[in-house]
Amino acid sequence: MAQDNKVVSFNTRKLPDRFSLPGSLVRLRDVSGQSLKAVMSGFFDRADDALFELADKAGTNQDQTAYFDAMRELRLRRKSMTVSVLQYVSRAFNEIGRFRPGGGSGSLDEVDQDSLALVDHSELEQQVAIDNLINKLRNQHAELIRLLNVRVSHLVPSVKLDDSQMPLSPEVICGGVAEACADLEIDIRAKLVVLKLFDRLLVGILGDVYRDANKTLIAEGVLPDMRRAPTGGRSPSGRAAQGAVQGGGVLSARHGDESTGPLTAPSDDVRATFSELSALLHQGQGQGGEAGFPSGSAGLMDTGVLMSRLSDIQAQSVHWGQGEVVPLSEQLQPVFRAETGGRLNVGQVDSDVINLVSMLFDFILEDRQLHPVMKAVIGRLQIPVLKVALSDRNFFNRGGHPVRKLLNELAMSAIGWTEKKAGQRDPLREKIESVVDRVLNEFTDNVEIFSELLSDFGHFMDLDRRRRELVEQRLRDAEEGRAKQERASKATEALLAEEMAGRELPPQVVTLLNEAWSKYLQWIVLREGEDSDRWQAAAALTRRLVWSVDPKPIEDGTRSELLRAIPGIVDGLRSALQEIAWDPFATDAAIRDLELAHVDVFQRLVTTSRRPAPVEEPAQTKAPEVEHPAPAPEEARESAVPAPAPAAPEPQQASTLETASTEPAVAPVADSEPDPQWLARAEGLRVGSWIELTRDGSKIRCKLAAFIKATGKYIFVNRSGAKVAEYQREELAAALAAEEITMLDDGLIFDRALESIIDNLRSSRKD
Repeated sequence: MAQDNKVVSFNTRKLPDRFSLPGSLVRLRDVSGQSLKAVMSGFFDRADDALFELADKAGTNQDQTAYFDAMRELRLRRKSMTVSVLQYVSRAFNEIGRFRPGGGSGSLDEVDQDSLALVDHSELEQQVAIDNLINKLRNQHAELIRLLNVRVSHLVPSVKLDDSQMPLSPEVICGGVAEACADLEIDIRAKLVVLKLFDRLLVGILGDVYRDANKTLIAEGVLPDMRRAPTGGRSPSGRAAQGAVQGGGVLSARHGDESTGPLTAPSDDVRATFSELSALLHQGQGQGGEAGFPSGSAGLMDTGVLMSRLSDIQAQSVHWGQGEVVPLSEQLQPVFRAETGGRLNVGQVDSDVINLVSMLFDFILEDRQLHPVMKAVIGRLQIPVLKVALSDRNFFNRGGHPVRKLLNELAMSAIGWTEKKAGQRDPLREKIESVVDRVLNEFTDNVEIFSELLSDFGHFMDLDRRRRELVEQRLRDAEEGRAKQERASKATEALLAEEMAGRELPPQVVTLLNEAWSKYLQWIVLREGEDSDRWQAAAALTRRLVWSVDPKPIEDGTRSELLRAIPGIVDGLRSALQEIAWDPFATDAAIRDLELAHVDVFQRLVTTSRRPAPVEEPAQTKAPEVEHPAPAPEEARESAVPAPAPAAPEPQQASTLETASTEPAVAPVADSEPDPQWLARAEGLRVGSWIELTRDGSKIRCKLAAFIKATGKYIFVNRSGAKVAEYQREELAAALAAEEITMLDDGLIFDRALESIIDNLRSSRKD
C-alpha cells in the first residue's frame, strides 16, 4: 500500500481552484431543477395510483404486501427523495468535470469477477434495473441528449466532459434516483417495484426536460443554430461550428412531434438561411407577380443612403400617437415617393430584406396572441429591426441574435397582459415602452444596445416572475389546503353519518359529535390521512361513543359492558379534545352532558330489565310493541315516542333514493358530458398554459396556475397571480367546446412569424 502515493494521474486537465459556472449553466441548473421537481411530483402522484392498482391485481398476498409497503414508503419519503435527486443533479453542475455519477455499473468489461462476487444479490438487481433505465433514456432521447452534451461542453471548453458527466445525463439523473431509493426501508422486491415504476413513468416524461434544457441554452445564445449534434458529440467551434449548423437554425418544431422536439425538426421543417428565404420569395414573385415592395432597375439607392433615410423615418416615429400603428410599407412610401417617384429603387438583396421584415411584422401585428396595445408598442420597432436586418444577413437564421431575442422576450412578457383601468399604474407596459423608446432614440448602427436592453429587461422580468411565483405559490398552497380540508370534511361527515344512522342520540351528544368531535376527526385526516392507524382508532372511538349513548342491541351483558367501556370512552374523548386544544371549559361541559346521557341510558336499562320480557325469541321480537304495560308509564311513553321516528324516515329516504336513481334516465350523463376529444384537451392542458377566457362579453387572459388533484380543480390566475377562474374537468372541457376558452400560443413570436412566412412562400410556390 506504500506505493499508492506514487500513482500519477494522466488527466492533467483539471478545473481551476476558483472555477465558477458560466451564467448560462447557472440558469440551466435553476431551470432544470424546477423541471425535475415537477417531474418528481408527477411521478409520486402517478406511482401512488399505479401501486394501488398493482396491489389490487396482485396474485399472492406476498406481492400485495410488497406493493402496499412500497406505496407507504413512497408517501413517507416523497419530500426527502425529491430533495435527494435535486441535490444530486445540483452537485453534477457545481462539480462539473469532477463529478462521477454512481447510478450505473458501467460496461461489463469494467467489472472483474472478484468485485462481482462481492456484490450482494439485491444490490446487483437494483444495479441492473438502474442500468436498464439509463439505456432506455439514452436510446429514446439520443438526439436531444447529444445536442445538450454539445451545448454544455461548448460552455466549458477547458473541461474534459464525458457523456456521463453532463449534468443532466441519464447517468446523473438515474444516479440521483438510485441514491434516493437506497434510503427506502423496504425489501428488495418492493424496491424493484419502485424502480420499475421509475422505468415506466419517467422515460417518456424526461424528454420534455431535455427539450426545455436545450431551449434554455438556445435562449441564452448557446449554439442556437445547431440542428443536429456533430459526430463525436463535442462542441463545434469556429468554422467547424458553422459547418455543423450550415443551412440555418431551427425556427420551431411542428406541434405534436414527440420524437424530435424543437431542436431536431422533421424533414419538412421550416429552417432557412437568408439565401433560401430570398429564393422562396422570388419563386413566389415569379408566379404571382410582384410581392411586397417592387424593385427598380435604374438609379439604385445605395445601402448606406437607404440606412440614412431609415434613420430619418425612425426619428419621426418617436412622435407617433399612443396606440398608432403604421405598416412598414406606409412608413417607407413618403421617402421613396420623393426620391424615386414611388418605386423602391434599391438592390435586389435590400429589397428582399425589406420584404421579409415587412412580412415578419405583418404577422406580428395580426397575431391574436398579442393585445392590440402591445402590438402597437412592438410595431414601433419595425424600422430599427429593418436596419439591423440590412446590416446583418444572418439576422434571419441566427436564433441567438439579440434583436430576435429581445422581440421574443417583449412578446412573451406581454402574452398575458391586459389593459389596466384608467389611473392604475402598469409597470410592465411602462418597461416595454421605455425599451422601445430607447431603441428609437439611441439606435443608429450599434447592435450592442439591444444586448444591453435585453439584459436589463431580463432582469426586470426575473424580478417580476419571482413576485408572481410567490403569489401563485401562496394561491396553490391555499387551494391545496382548501382541497385537503374538503377531503377531511367529507371523510368526517361520512363516518359520522354512518355511525349515527338509525340511532336515537340525545341532542347534546349530537352537538358534541358535529362540533368538537368533528374537528378532531378532520384534524386526524389532515395530519395523518384516512389510511393511518390514528384514523382507525378515532373511528373506533366514534363507534363506541355512539354505542354508549344508544346501545343496540340490548342484551343481558350490555349494562356490564357499558360500565367497563364508559371510563375509557370519556378518557379518550377528553384526551382527543385536549390534543386539538379545544376550549377546556367547553370540553368539561361536553363531558358533563355525556355523563348525563350515560345516566339516562342506565335508567332505561333498569326500566327495560323490570319489564316482564320472556326469554324466548318470539317474546323478544314483540317487546317493542308492548311498551304500555311497563311499570313506569311516563318513562315508557317517553321511550315509546321516538320509536316511530327512525321508522318514518326510512320509506321517505328510500323514495328519495329511488327518485335519484331514476334521474339519469331522464337526463343521461352521456348526453351532458362533453365530447371525449374535449375532455382529452382539458386533461392535456399543462400548468403554465395561457388561455383567453370569454366571460360576459369581455375577454380575460389568464394561465393555468395549478391542478388540484384532490378535488380535480383547474385554477387559473391573471398576470398578477390573482385567481380569476376555476373549473372542474368536465366544466373546462365544456368551456373549450363552447369556445368560451381559447388557447394562446406562448411560443417565440419571431420564430412563429418566420415559420408562417416560409409556409406561405412554399404554398405560393406549389400553387
